[in-house]
Amino acid sequence: MLNVLICGGGVGGLAAAIALRKMGHAVTVFEQAKAFGRIGADVNLTPNAVHALDRLGVGEALRAQAARPTHRISRTWDTGEETSRLPMSTAAEERYGAPQLTIHRADLLAALESALPEGVIRYGSRVAEVGQDDTGVWVRLSDGETRRGDLLIGADGIHSQVRAKLFGPDDPKFTGLVSWRGVFSRDKGGDIPDLDAFTKWWGPEADRQIVTFPLTHGQEIFVFATHKQDGWAEEGWTLPGDITELRGHYADFHPHARALLDACDTVTRSALHVREPMAAWSQGRMTILGDAAHPMVPFMAQGACMAIEDAVVLARALERATSETAAEALRRYDAARIPRTAEVQRSSLANEWLKDRGNADWVYGYQAWTTAV
Repeated sequence: MLNVLICGGGVGGLAAAIALRKMGHAVTVFEQAKAFGRIGADVNLTPNAVHALDRLGVGEALRAQAARPTHRISRTWDTGEETSRLPMSTAAEERYGAPQLTIHRADLLAALESALPEGVIRYGSRVAEVGQDDTGVWVRLSDGETRRGDLLIGADGIHSQVRAKLFGPDDPKFTGLVSWRGVFSRDKGGDIPDLDAFTKWWGPEADRQIVTFPLTHGQEIFVFATHKQDGWAEEGWTLPGDITELRGHYADFHPHARALLDACDTVTRSALHVREPMAAWSQGRMTILGDAAHPMVPFMAQGACMAIEDAVVLARALERATSETAAEALRRYDAARIPRTAEVQRSSLANEWLKDRGNADWVYGYQAWTTAV
């Protein structure tokens, strides 16, 4: 049995904690927030992630809160022409073994949190420093407390402290794209078609697009949009946005696309950052997962899904590991995950996937619980 320390209690960190406990390991998650709030708006869980979460034991709780998009649709920005329509919901479940679920991030975190015993997550624990030596790994908290363990996982996001410790400082690159997010009640949708589907309106340039899908059993509709901007100097993940400004960026789009923005009363905005795929994620008995390892733009809706896959594959690599064999297990984890996440990173940035039909199987059909490790 390993004593595993996880820095970060987001989606990837909690999924890893559940999976590692299933393998018989002891786990402590250090989360700087004092409690999980209803921060953020959406998580799109495609079948590859839902299949992984089902085996973690949280599928029923997710289905109780989520919506199930009927299709994944692509439309042309000006004419509204449909260029691809991929059946999801029951069809996806039959093809891939799990449906697509769209859910508020807070509801996903609540489901993951409920699968862990009290005390596994240490809230209000800000990590000040991490390290490893010949006898194991350690975490020093901001209050001076030091905890030691056999293995350390950095699930601490795009500005990962663990990643910096392992590989040195590296600022993520601004893509030149600003993203906007909003939610409106379904009854404000009027005659907009396919509100029960995941729909992407492809703009005349790759940097302009509108994506929409249902939340909370279809009672709410989530809207995501991007456009190009020369620079970004503001701090914060979800900054208040000007809805009038947003609508102005899409004034030439089809009336149904503009109606999505008209239905939103408030929006948030943020910059999109990426890093080049890494050659390795692990050193010794320390590793990283999720955005700490492979931040990506959200155009394939795979950010959270890749973190969930990471968590399951990492736990499987460590299933029989001891403190003496943990480093070798982490090398197998790297070998299993880096090629796939790199391909998704590059495909997301190219922003062409499923624009004109195409094959979704390589993404949705992945099985984290059975892939070779």
